[in-house]
Amino acid sequence: MNLRFNLLPVILFLLDNGVSGVISDVVSVSVMEGDSVTLYTGVQTDQQEDIKWYFSDIRIAQVSGDLSYICTDVQCNEGTERFRDRLKLDHQTGSLTMTNISNTDSGLYELKIISSSSSSDKIFSVTVNGVSADEEEVNEGESVTLDPGVTKSPNDVMTWYFNDILIAEITGDQCNERFRDRLKLDHQTGSLNITNTRTTDSGLYKLQISIISSSFSISRVKRFNVTVTRGVYIIQSFCAFSFEELLCCFDR
Repeated sequence: MNLRFNLLPVILFLLDNGVSGVISDVVSVSVMEGDSVTLYTGVQTDQQEDIKWYFSDIRIAQVSGDLSYICTDVQCNEGTERFRDRLKLDHQTGSLTMTNISNTDSGLYELKIISSSSSSDKIFSVTVNGVSADEEEVNEGESVTLDPGVTKSPNDVMTWYFNDILIAEITGDQCNERFRDRLKLDHQTGSLNITNTRTTDSGLYKLQISIISSSFSISRVKRFNVTVTRGVYIIQSFCAFSFEELLCCFDR
């Protein structure tokens, strides 16, 4: 009973939009603001007559099998610009990439594949969640761990950058680290531990995660602002006064 209730809104959506042919399951995609995501068609363009993408009933991308007609965003819908140069269409497969995603991009994306003998439809339900940079503050000489809060899958690629300079990378089961004397990388979670921190370690650390599945791929960036402060030394001053002299002694 619950299954029928959950599918009803999707069925109504498909009927309202005139979807016909073969309808596959809805693919749920959860992303963070600022991510890039690619929605796969699973086909080759030259084996189809037409591949079309829709968002909120508006055609946002199309490629014909012979590549005689290709459009994205404003080119597809007579001047209504929705994604502002954030759409990329793979001419070989028709797969759609959205970059720098915002929360207004949440919703249902409909893929229509038309061939000479049949047509099929696929729905991607994209949910965009808000994100902000984590703040980490430590004293000089202490250790700090930057934890992205994820568990790495075998196909995921994780790459760490410090002020846009590559410092550590995990590709499959391979791990490549720079500055090994002070960096420790967790192969399972991608967490980065920095030991014996220095003030020069202050700055923006970015972890780029490439998540790959059969239906879509996501390029996600998690940000950490790290501040390393110098240790504070307390100086005590003791002064003794007399008529002949002023004697000041400083004891650290």
